[in-house]
Amino acid sequence: MAKHGISPAGLHGGDAAAVAESLGLDPASMLDLSQNLNPFAPDVEQLVREHAVAVRCYPSTDAAHRLLAEALDVDVNRLRLTNGGSEAIALVAREIGGGVAREPEFSLYPRGRDGPVWRSDPHSPGGSLAGAEVHADVWDEAFYPLATGRWSAARPGVTVGSLTKTFACPGLRLGYVIADDAERMTQNQQKWPIGSLALAVLPELLRQADLIGWHVRIAQQRATLAALLEAYGWPVRAADAPWVLVEADDLRTRLAPLGIVVRDCASFGMHGTFRIAVPNDDGLEAVALALERLAHE
Repeated sequence: MAKHGISPAGLHGGDAAAVAESLGLDPASMLDLSQNLNPFAPDVEQLVREHAVAVRCYPSTDAAHRLLAEALDVDVNRLRLTNGGSEAIALVAREIGGGVAREPEFSLYPRGRDGPVWRSDPHSPGGSLAGAEVHADVWDEAFYPLATGRWSAARPGVTVGSLTKTFACPGLRLGYVIADDAERMTQNQQKWPIGSLALAVLPELLRQADLIGWHVRIAQQRATLAALLEAYGWPVRAADAPWVLVEADDLRTRLAPLGIVVRDCASFGMHGTFRIAVPNDDGLEAVALALERLAHE
């Protein structure tokens, strides 16, 4: 256990259930801002209920590949669906290896000393979009749609992505690889990597996508969140991603008993820095109330 009985921070966020259990709180009462998901995504739970019968069928990705390729404006032969962005990363890393240009960088990338260069865009954890001068051989665009209002920068090389960030449904596990040799990049993928339910829901998710609208709303909400935190005296870094970075004294431990979980960036080597996902309107109100309570401790 961490101090004050709060469960230790995980490596990738999404800690609300563990934190709630360690504090004796109802998990449903927690606002999990340690994971970065689209706060304005459509109601995925309702879509899952409507397509629940799909679990009786073996999955086929043919139709989903065509629809996603059309949405991303890529040749279907250059695209492969994966079991989330993590499988996309693992498959490409197994095939070509490589490493990151500099730290900190997302922990799932390979850390070889040579070979292809991997880069998240926007950068994780920094949050800034890559400039035209930045080079990489493998681009991770998991948060690119929310940061730009466009599906992809369509750069040469290999791109991996995560639809579950865009549609706020990490439990469905929907990712992808885009590459000229996409078949080679995913040749070690297991049979039926994506469940029938996720494949059944995907067409409706794509139809409901509002990348430009979501991007605008997230940018506005990010600015409001940053201003709120700064009003309480905490230094904030807000760039292009759907989160902000805050320098504060053990903010995770202080906010958790108030029902809010934030990401400790110590796993990135950034001690004393916390990542807070951009919330929806209700979440922003909850953050404001929690900060007010902290101010009067």
